[in-house]
Amino acid sequence: MEPFSLENPVFIAYLIAAALMVLKLMGQGWMTVALMMRKNAGLVSPEDIRRTPMNKEPSPEQLEPDPDVERSRRMHRNDLENIPGFLAAGLIFVAIDPPYIAAAILFAAFVLARLAHAWAYGTAKNHETRATFYTIGSVSVIVMVLWALVELLF
Repeated sequence: MEPFSLENPVFIAYLIAAALMVLKLMGQGWMTVALMMRKNAGLVSPEDIRRTPMNKEPSPEQLEPDPDVERSRRMHRNDLENIPGFLAAGLIFVAIDPPYIAAAILFAAFVLARLAHAWAYGTAKNHETRATFYTIGSVSVIVMVLWALVELLF
């Protein structure tokens, strides 16, 4: 069976996990924009405070950091630092044709860890809580890549 075939359950599991993570990544960007619009704050560039149909009453205060917008921005940045690695590692892992159960567990661990990390960040849990969820996701990606390297090299 071709690894990158819709007949391969490992590839299907990867596609589901990847689709969920792409939605998470893009959704966080939209969350940041929604917060900026709702709070009329958190703009980042001087040109953003020009009068436009969307910004009828611009003011320099709109460039000041807003705690909620900045939290969402940090969450988005964190996704940008983690999700692309998973997307690449997952494809590498699918290519070596791992056992379905192992792939499903590793893919699910990453997805659930990222969702839990978002919950922890969004609800202002402490660093140790966020780091726990980050670690679960990171270890999942590292296991996939190391497994693939061992399979490919030995």
